[in-house]
Amino acid sequence: MNHDPETSVLSQPKSRRSFKPILSAWLVAGTLDITVASIYYPLAYGLKLTALYQGIASGVLGPSAFSGGMGTALLGLALHYLITLIWTCFFYFVFPFVRKVLRNPFVNAGLYGVFVSCAMTFVVLPLSNVPHSSQPLNILHFAIDTVILIFTIGTPVSTIIGKYYSHE
Repeated sequence: MNHDPETSVLSQPKSRRSFKPILSAWLVAGTLDITVASIYYPLAYGLKLTALYQGIASGVLGPSAFSGGMGTALLGLALHYLITLIWTCFFYFVFPFVRKVLRNPFVNAGLYGVFVSCAMTFVVLPLSNVPHSSQPLNILHFAIDTVILIFTIGTPVSTIIGKYYSHE
């Protein structure tokens, strides 16, 4: 009987094998992104962590999230990880279709970070209940947010999932 770990992993059904890279990429990206946000936004804007997480929850609850205390802050944290899981799964399912064109992991990370930033800024947030500013888009803030997403979402997701697909 062969007990080689590589053989046993490869002989598992594909759906069972695919859970590990999704889980790994999701947890790394979600944790990196919320850690950077938890450092950057309080330093750059004086935002308290509770308000930061409530801001995420406001996407579902609207402005009432800011008066919900720790409960809505925890909801915001959970929603952050849910959103990261969605972006991770999206990359996992799209990557096989683009990997022959996009072979460079750094390009993948950069393009995916830009894609996530644009999708969140121009589609997700406007369709959510997050209180919207009447001011025009601040290009500097958008650029900073995009760079953050390249490193916190694009890089870990494309690296971990890219490695999974390179072993197929």
